[in-house]
Amino acid sequence: MKIDFTEFWDSNYYNNPDLTDEIIIQAERQLGVKLPEIFIKLLKVQNGGYTKGFAFPMRTKTTWADNHIPLSELFGIVLDEKSDSAHNIMQSSYMIEEWGLPDKQVLLTGDGHWWITLDYRLSDKPTIRWIDCECDEDIHVANSFEEFYNRLVSEDEFAEQ
Repeated sequence: MKIDFTEFWDSNYYNNPDLTDEIIIQAERQLGVKLPEIFIKLLKVQNGGYTKGFAFPMRTKTTWADNHIPLSELFGIVLDEKSDSAHNIMQSSYMIEEWGLPDKQVLLTGDGHWWITLDYRLSDKPTIRWIDCECDEDIHVANSFEEFYNRLVSEDEFAEQ
């Protein structure tokens, strides 16, 4: 199910600022990566926040569920170090160190115990990973952010009956 960019976002609870080309350039320079084009397009509609409630169907069981992982929020890009936004990929380096995550990750969402990441370990074109710090899970999710985005479905499809 391909979700229209305008139907993806819910609340920008932390009131992240609008994304500009200058912010993108500076963020990529600081992170040392090139961010996926589809990810940038999403953030230009709303710079991170809560989504309208999506899930990614999984064939591999994770600590989250037997058949999916959640995407109820997606981090944006906030360069202001005084910001208290929890929806911010620029906190990736700190969180990687804090939670003992593998290097070369950009955190897209997570709560500290688990993360969905852009994984740059093998290439400058990232794959998507599910990493659960407490259970030593490091699971391939999708070959690209575009694939990840295009396969998202409503979380209602996994609601318990």
